[in-house]
Amino acid sequence: MRLEDLRGRGVLVYFFPRADTPGCTTQSCDLRDHLPELGDLGVEVIGISPDALEDQLAFDRKYGLGFPLLSDPDHAVAETWGTWGERVRDGKTTVGIIRSAFLVDGDGRIAHAWYAVRPEDTVPNALAALGG
Repeated sequence: MRLEDLRGRGVLVYFFPRADTPGCTTQSCDLRDHLPELGDLGVEVIGISPDALEDQLAFDRKYGLGFPLLSDPDHAVAETWGTWGERVRDGKTTVGIIRSAFLVDGDGRIAHAWYAVRPEDTVPNALAALGG
């Protein structure tokens, strides 16, 4: 799947650190629960993480997410989008996915970007940007 395959439609692309962890589950299930509303606003959802494809498939099956989850094990896509880097968690600095979300317009341009977004803020941010 490539973003250009979705040209003409809006896409909410979100990067999450690891499938089936508390924050990622909160974020992904909130997006799942708002898929009809986002769809009515002309937006599709795509999640990206460094997880193996098998882990993402299990995550999707467990929670019935219903949107594509893309595997980025070498974090090349995350680096391109600026979502791979240092992050601080529990006072410890590590390198990994910086939870982020992007609203891409029908022309393939990033209309809105939210870096270091809290899991529960992804949907409200997107809906506010879409006027929904």
